[in-house]
Amino acid sequence: MKPVIPMEPKPSADPPVGDGWIAQVKWDGVRMLVYRTPDQVQVFNRRQRNRTWHYPELLQAEAYCRARSFILDGEVVALGPDGRPDFHEVMRRDGVRRPERVAALQRAVPVFYMVFDILFCDGRWVTDRPLGERSALLDEVLTPTDLVRRVDPHDDPRALFERTGELGLEGIVCKRLDAPYLPGVKSDLWRKVKHIHDLTAVVGGYTMGEEGGMGAILLGVFRPDGRLWYIGHCGSGRLAAAEWRALHAALERNRIEACPFANRPERSARAVWVGPRVTVRIAYAEWPPGRSLRHPVLQAVVRAAPQTCVWPQDVPGPAG
Repeated sequence: MKPVIPMEPKPSADPPVGDGWIAQVKWDGVRMLVYRTPDQVQVFNRRQRNRTWHYPELLQAEAYCRARSFILDGEVVALGPDGRPDFHEVMRRDGVRRPERVAALQRAVPVFYMVFDILFCDGRWVTDRPLGERSALLDEVLTPTDLVRRVDPHDDPRALFERTGELGLEGIVCKRLDAPYLPGVKSDLWRKVKHIHDLTAVVGGYTMGEEGGMGAILLGVFRPDGRLWYIGHCGSGRLAAAEWRALHAALERNRIEACPFANRPERSARAVWVGPRVTVRIAYAEWPPGRSLRHPVLQAVVRAAPQTCVWPQDVPGPAG
């Protein structure tokens, strides 16, 4: 079964109004699709990269789904000490590079699979069916367990958005009940409304700290014309000291002489410039038009292609 690129929501400032919409909690995890055929179970991320050995918890498909063959869409989530989804923790699992480390990480970082859609069931594609029918089918075949859970739909998007804000969650995704599933498409039939903003950025440089270590990393995204645009800087954030040192070592190997940014960072006087190859996940409070990110916090180092770190559609572009 060839892996598919999942459907994606478009960003929205507010929950939609009117009939025909449902809303689901947006879990701060990593998007994963689980594929079951009569011969095997495989797990792929949104970029069609195989993650099967990363998540052995999901391989006993008969424990959580009664369908003989299926494709499920959902998020793999890990919880932090406060009981809320923690992207840094789930990336410890998703970023592992050696299969022999998985067993130890299973104990250290337990994960959950939050399922919200079904694309294929018992030999038939169901992507052309409306969401309401797919949701009913998912309820019929999915058997929730301690590790695999159903993302419940809510018929009042605004109320769910307010509640997720009270709980400190990332936000919600609103979906049309009559919408088909459109693989590989970002559509306003699905809309994400977030309390906490995030993006994937590429590192174009760093500054040195007072005691000789790395002080801050300089962040950028690519504009439509291909230029790398500086958007702000941040410190170690959620990274442990060893992870921050490993990031410094990775950046040190990519040192270059010239500034890679089209606009000059405010911390450029003593900056060390690096080729834009290392990518990171950043959470931030606000992105004022024409200015840098406000209160960016480093969540994790991620393995994304630098070219995918592009200017977000919902953020006004800079002048020039």
